Amino acid sequence: MKKHFSPLSFTTLLLSIAMLTFPATGAEVAMLFKQDLPDIAGKAGQLLTVEFEPGEVSAPHRHNAHTFVYVLEGSVVMQVQGGEAKTLTAGQTFYETPDDIHTVANNASATEPAKILVFFIKDSDAPASVPVE
Repeated sequence: MKKHFSPLSFTTLLLSIAMLTFPATGAEVAMLFKQDLPDIAGKAGQLLTVEFEPGEVSAPHRHNAHTFVYVLEGSVVMQVQGGEAKTLTAGQTFYETPDDIHTVANNASATEPAKILVFFIKDSDAPASVPVE
């Protein structure tokens, strides 16, 4: 007997995958590009966008990667453990080291969406993000 996914279970699966990629509450993550780096064994560059709904707050996480963030639209609050919270607007950037714990990644607006472009240099087979308690 064939087992079929219901539309609801398929949607739940897709949302679960997105949450593993970038653990924000409902943030829409779009993978744009991933490329293994031939001159750096075991490493890859990965490019994605993350769209935050108004007032959206991310759960603490880490990327285990060099992480470069560029704000495309709106404003976001970014903070790594031990660092200062920074409110960034379109055109501004943020960097995280592979050892940083990303404690805050929030949409700074309760009324407008925000969108960021994220570039990682990470282990080829590692997830883009992992939750931190």
